[in-house]
Amino acid sequence: MGLIFFDSICESLWICENSHFSSLGTYRRKSSDRCISTAPGSLAYFILGRKASTVRQRDNSAGERYMTGTGTAREESQSMEFSVTKSALLNELTTTQGVVERKTTIPILSNLLVEAKSSRVTITATDLELSVRTSCEATVKKEGAGTIPAKKLLELVRLLPEGEIKFKLLDNHWVEIVSEKKKYKLVGMAKENFPALPAMPHTLVKLPAVVLESLIAKTKFAISMEESRYTLNGGLLILKPDTLAMVATDGHRLALAETDQKLAGLNGEVRVLIPKKAMDEVEKLSAAAGSDAHLEFAKDESHLFFQVGHRLLISRILTGQFPNYEAVLPRENNKTVVLERAELSDAVRRVSQLADQRSHAVKLAVSSEGVEISASSPEYGEAKETIDKDYKGDNIAIGFNSSYMLDFLAAAADGPISIELKDEQSAGQMRPLADESYRYRYVIMPMRI
Repeated sequence: MGLIFFDSICESLWICENSHFSSLGTYRRKSSDRCISTAPGSLAYFILGRKASTVRQRDNSAGERYMTGTGTAREESQSMEFSVTKSALLNELTTTQGVVERKTTIPILSNLLVEAKSSRVTITATDLELSVRTSCEATVKKEGAGTIPAKKLLELVRLLPEGEIKFKLLDNHWVEIVSEKKKYKLVGMAKENFPALPAMPHTLVKLPAVVLESLIAKTKFAISMEESRYTLNGGLLILKPDTLAMVATDGHRLALAETDQKLAGLNGEVRVLIPKKAMDEVEKLSAAAGSDAHLEFAKDESHLFFQVGHRLLISRILTGQFPNYEAVLPRENNKTVVLERAELSDAVRRVSQLADQRSHAVKLAVSSEGVEISASSPEYGEAKETIDKDYKGDNIAIGFNSSYMLDFLAAAADGPISIELKDEQSAGQMRPLADESYRYRYVIMPMRI
């Protein structure tokens, strides 16, 4: 069995040579673009998305070192002291962990920027591509800011007992943490080295959190993991005055979900490419916000902003042209069979246990006797199951990647699933029929069997 790529049949459907699916104009920033120089007198570059802000380091006669931002003095005293409850702090630290860089050549990105001011503590994390800023109530004794290793701070706070936790910034950027009779000191870094985040522009539109969360869940699994296909490394969010939609594809399959939604203040269509990591974090942000919450959405030339309450997520925009997905949606798939989601999912999961482990191919044979699902491999053997179903169309046998099928079936609402086919060489389409609030389509390319 072999996979039929969209590329190989683009005269009728998909990607590379088809002008609808060209990705000309894409830009991939090199890792060398992310550089920080901290030598005295040199420029230190902090690149967030495509926009860079610079800070200049200088020495005064006393040997003290300052960081001067572009047009902004940053000569703040090295002091910070506050206390906060464990539960409040842990909630916000958990929010930042999906953004913090675990393995990075830039040490400051493994740290959180912690700022104490008035009666709140603000926590910021960034990997230069994605940033999150959140806050919680605190008792602030001395206003100030410092950086703390993100992973170690989270692990420590999780292990501490419930109650008040005290923080104090010490010399050499160390941070003292006290809980009851327990005292710890973590090695921090100069707060001036932490990248500056862009300011959020005027809100473009407010998006229902529960709808955005659902759209992401229905499409994100179809995003390409191949870095060479840069414009396919995220999902396309489509905003219209009366509808909200999201599309994702990796060239072998395409997931499209849309719903009717009045978007007040939006006059025309807005399309933005959201990186997969950002989609994951927006989904978490939406889930934590509650069913009645709305996310404030804004954008500038190179960033997307999602804010709900005291939490702000900032992502760079993927550049390049997303494929014209509308040109490849099947329109002549007239061989239709409807199966229950759970029954189909269980059968595919069982049969795929004996499928080839490289191709994951399973065969669907549709006839008047029902739907036969089968797979075989020289290493494991053969599997065959039949689901009884009335079918009056022409017989057809077609191969699909079982992993792709299971991804969709896991995201689809429980109930009947419509499988719509044309022939053995054309893309198949699957649609859940139970959830009428969303128009959800899944296009999947066949495999040679």
